[in-house]
Amino acid sequence: MTGIDGDEGRGGSIGGEPLLLGVRHHGPGSARAVRVALDAARPRVVLIEGPPEADALIPLAADADMRPPVALLAHAVDEPGRSAFWPLAEFSPEWVALRWALEQDVPARFIDLPATHSLAWGREAGADGAGSSEGTEDPDPIDVRVDPLAVLAETAGYDDPERWWEDVVEHRGGGTGDVFGPFLALEEAMGALRETYGHGGHDKDLVREAYMRLQVRAAQREFEAEVAVVCGAWHVPALRRKASVAGDRALLKGLPKVKADMTWVPWTHRRLSRVSGYGAGIDSPGWYGHLFAAPDRPIERWMTKVAGLLREEDRLVSSAHVIEAVRLAETLAAMRGRPLAGLGETTDAVRAVMCEGSDVPLSLVHDRLVVGDVLGEVPQGAPAVPLQRDLDRAQRKLRLKPEALERELELDLRKEIDAGRSRLLHRLRLLGVAWGEPVASRGSTGTFRETWRLRWEPELAVRVAEAGVWGTTVPAAATAKAEADAVGAPSLADVTALAERCLLAELPDALPVVMQVLADRAALDTDVGHLAQALPALVRSLRYGDVRGTDTHALTEVAEGLAERIFVGLPPACTGLDADAADEIRRHVDAVHGAVGLLGDAVAATAAGGPGAGGTERGAGPLRGRWHSVLRVLCGRESVPGVLRGRAVRLLLDDGELGQDEAARLMGLVLSPGTPPADAAAWIEGFVGGGAGGGMLLVHDERLLGLVDAWLTGVPADAFTDVLPLLRRTFSAYEAGVRRTLGELVRRRPGEGAGAGSAGSGTGLPGFATDLDTARADAVLPVVRLLLGLGLEPGGRYLVIGTPATTTLRGGEMTTERVSGLSGWSWAPAGVVRRRSVLRCGRSHRRCAVVRPVGRAFALVEGPCHPSSVPSSAACSKSLAASRWSPAER
Repeated sequence: MTGIDGDEGRGGSIGGEPLLLGVRHHGPGSARAVRVALDAARPRVVLIEGPPEADALIPLAADADMRPPVALLAHAVDEPGRSAFWPLAEFSPEWVALRWALEQDVPARFIDLPATHSLAWGREAGADGAGSSEGTEDPDPIDVRVDPLAVLAETAGYDDPERWWEDVVEHRGGGTGDVFGPFLALEEAMGALRETYGHGGHDKDLVREAYMRLQVRAAQREFEAEVAVVCGAWHVPALRRKASVAGDRALLKGLPKVKADMTWVPWTHRRLSRVSGYGAGIDSPGWYGHLFAAPDRPIERWMTKVAGLLREEDRLVSSAHVIEAVRLAETLAAMRGRPLAGLGETTDAVRAVMCEGSDVPLSLVHDRLVVGDVLGEVPQGAPAVPLQRDLDRAQRKLRLKPEALERELELDLRKEIDAGRSRLLHRLRLLGVAWGEPVASRGSTGTFRETWRLRWEPELAVRVAEAGVWGTTVPAAATAKAEADAVGAPSLADVTALAERCLLAELPDALPVVMQVLADRAALDTDVGHLAQALPALVRSLRYGDVRGTDTHALTEVAEGLAERIFVGLPPACTGLDADAADEIRRHVDAVHGAVGLLGDAVAATAAGGPGAGGTERGAGPLRGRWHSVLRVLCGRESVPGVLRGRAVRLLLDDGELGQDEAARLMGLVLSPGTPPADAAAWIEGFVGGGAGGGMLLVHDERLLGLVDAWLTGVPADAFTDVLPLLRRTFSAYEAGVRRTLGELVRRRPGEGAGAGSAGSGTGLPGFATDLDTARADAVLPVVRLLLGLGLEPGGRYLVIGTPATTTLRGGEMTTERVSGLSGWSWAPAGVVRRRSVLRCGRSHRRCAVVRPVGRAFALVEGPCHPSSVPSSAACSKSLAASRWSPAER
């Protein structure tokens, strides 16, 4: 195989045989070699490893809007989730062959096993890759097909296949020698591997190669043997092998089939690092893309890109760093005996020179450049399911472009475009298309704000195709999916969660079905725990009616009925529980308590203005009153576990339904010697549990703290070890400051010095005095005047440093006198206060002021002034010079 037959080198055959170009999938060196070989051979047809169903999609590769990386997506029509991808990057030899054929107006065809068979194979074997070699294996398989380059690298004395490939292919100079030499050498190496390992333990390769041989023969007959074949180098020896047509057809007889559809979808560099339809993945797609795009001076250009990235992240990287990094990479390559610096050498140089030995910025370089987040684009004319087209229209309308790089999106639901984005993202989540994930909003807790974390993954195209069975538009598909999910929901809580998601997605057509299922499930479910678990999510949904304009009248009625059933069934359900069950019910009680508050407001609003309010008996008061009655029943039953009784007392106390004296009496009864210590400890946990702010309750009500202290010191020694874990869990949840304050109160014995009718007004700590500290109260009055915008106080004396000057306010006018000798005083930043605003100290005979006239910014300073008249310049300067104030006071 030394030359090409035909006039002036034209013809894709050698001695009547097809020109077989064995490549490494996603190899930039192979891609460059393929283009050079095709330019030299100029075949009449180019055959490429890939599914034949994609032949009709080949012209789209020449579209101006087609930007790799992209992938051919094949999915079963009746089962869209069964799919496979064939990714193509700009540096993929298959993509280069496609573009060459389109540019030269030469036919291009795919010759791999049709997707209709490979997808059916996947159904039988449970595999998820059509073109991969996975499938039925021999009892003792030799998995050479996974990475045959590893065997060649080991034979050549390399411990890293990637480094071997770079040295023999990627770093090979573009000389004027035989352009087919690399393919001949690679074919010979693969032939030796196939002789030793056969098909590598993968029977499917034999079937695929039989189909490819049949397609090559057909193309030779049609185009008079002027055929070029671009395929994985592993298959070249099998395609070169002489085999009978009857034998190849026998291998293909009886293959399973499914109806398949194909299209182009965007792909990402990050996904190229995974095993795909070709059964090939690369660790550094960004690096390979750089090698393909920059064949001249690739190391210098790479270091420049790295420096630009680090500069964007505010790291100090100069041109000198780039020069030094290039020199170090080249030196390392020479020391290691490599023809050119590879990824290993450049990484070591970047770490040492630009990252100062740190792997933290180096990980950023690896993530952004070595791997990369490039997302391809597909033209609008590419075939797609109707749901995908509707999604594309919605994305363009809402200016919500899919991106491979993860980002956060802040939405203000009061804006129409943000509300539309929220609806789209929630509807896609209902359909299982997890493009966005809701996260906690920063800086605001209002229901009009949402924060989403967005990241588009290529696999989402499959999820969209799967969701296409529910409808042709996003709203219609989400509505149908919600109705089906409601009917098949396993529990009541799932239905309530679905109702909440329907409100978030604004699917009014789905709500009637969901609400009917919810009402039926609620009527039949007798487990109070299930009802209590479902109510909070249902009540949370009621809040969205205000911001999103959704009618929640039906939801309110179901929630009210659910609450009534909880009120009736909760007391019996709280009897005879063990510790774990009691703790679970306590969490349900807390959730129901918060839900009843919101539900009461919703019921009151419906009764006030909503149609069909249901009469005057509905309202917040009756609903909350019935809940308070349930809590009173719980706190008074001896058969109810102590943690629930204590929690009921605490909730009543917080709502003002129980006085402090009554709460202290109930605590005294529980902590009496007749109560078992374990039960008393459980009651304390329910009453002052750390998650409910119980620590501050004990700080401000020393009578309760005294009761707890007296009980704790009186616990018998033999019972103390039993209650200690429970008490430790209760008090360890308090904040450090609360625990310290409680310790100080206990040290001085809580209750001493407190009046009989006070609730903890002891004098042992600052801020707990019995009388008002007027001096401290007067100090905040000027600040309050400033916040309320009351302005300057007429007749006040103010010292203003700026010109510098002494200022007096007389009838709203400012008068100044020159003051000298004020060096060393700190200055306030411009614009910290409004014009003519004054902050005045409340201390006797002292005034401090911040005054900002138009065009001037004065300093904030505090100093002594005469209380009755404006002092002279000398007196004021002397008094200021004698004053010493800390920076904070200035």
